[in-house]
Amino acid sequence: MPDTGSTTLDDELDRIFAARDRNNMQPTIEALLPIAHEHPAIPRVLYEVGGAYDTAGQERTAACYYERALQAGLSDDELRRCYVQYGSTLRNLGELAGSAAVFERARAQFPDSPSLAVFEAISLHACGRLDAAVAALLEVVAAGVQTPDLDRYKPAIRGNASYLKSLAEDPHPEGPPEGS
Repeated sequence: MPDTGSTTLDDELDRIFAARDRNNMQPTIEALLPIAHEHPAIPRVLYEVGGAYDTAGQERTAACYYERALQAGLSDDELRRCYVQYGSTLRNLGELAGSAAVFERARAQFPDSPSLAVFEAISLHACGRLDAAVAALLEVVAAGVQTPDLDRYKPAIRGNASYLKSLAEDPHPEGPPEGS
């Protein structure tokens, strides 16, 4: 995150976030808006305001704050989280092409992020790209779930993920991989 000039601003944002009530986000929004007014170009402030509006179900407003946060220069984990939330918000607003574009850009920057992969899969599903959606989820399972029961089948899971990806790219492939 770019230097905000004060760790007290980060501390205040952390305090507000920790005190939030997901069932009643209005107090959180009311606590964040004066900070946003005072610091209108701080990426994290914009991101946190967007997240508060998003959690409150005010997704159109949230999307505007996410866009501003991205333009202001979010980085690292906050950038990854903003991509997850912004892409998901666009999907919920019915802006499926925009959602897919956000996730494509995000996955290029954070290729190993399971949360991005999962939410990208949800957007792919919403776009009607069912094979690509299931393939993405299988890849998350194969890469991230560590159990003796599943480890045995990871080659088959990866093979099926690859096959489903090929269906998404070419609806007439040769058939499922062997051993799946």
